[in-house]
Amino acid sequence: MTIRHATIDDLDIITLIETASFHKTEAAKKEEIKERLELNGDFFWLLDDFGEVFAFVHGLPTNAVNLTDDMFHTHEKYDVNGSWLMLLSVATHPFHRYRGYAQRVMRQVISDSQEQGRKGIVLTCKEHLFPFYQKFGFKSEGKSASTHGGAVWFQMRLTF
Repeated sequence: MTIRHATIDDLDIITLIETASFHKTEAAKKEEIKERLELNGDFFWLLDDFGEVFAFVHGLPTNAVNLTDDMFHTHEKYDVNGSWLMLLSVATHPFHRYRGYAQRVMRQVISDSQEQGRKGIVLTCKEHLFPFYQKFGFKSEGKSASTHGGAVWFQMRLTF
């Protein structure tokens, strides 16, 4: 298994994993994923085993300090050299969950972000996912202002 960055050829599998992992009001639409891939596939990390993608993490580099709903739908705050990486999606194919695959990708995202000189990583998640992110050093900052998909989100931050 290797971790690699995405290309436009990964659009269908990323869309499949995204829609299988999130409620329909929360999942990015295929056209949104396509736009993100075209903007910069280097901010998609995929766990790949001979062409089969098991998990991925997608982030948006920016100078904004907090993750906001507009980041899910526009690229206005995108800055390839931004101080922060906002995670927009952490997802594992349903057939491959609970095997540590998302952990492997997260470790790579963290390592790459440190090497790129970022201040850290920010994400929003549901409360039941706190333990997953806390094992990487993320700390909860409380309820997020985000109402993406009509859900209640909590912001977590990993500062380097």
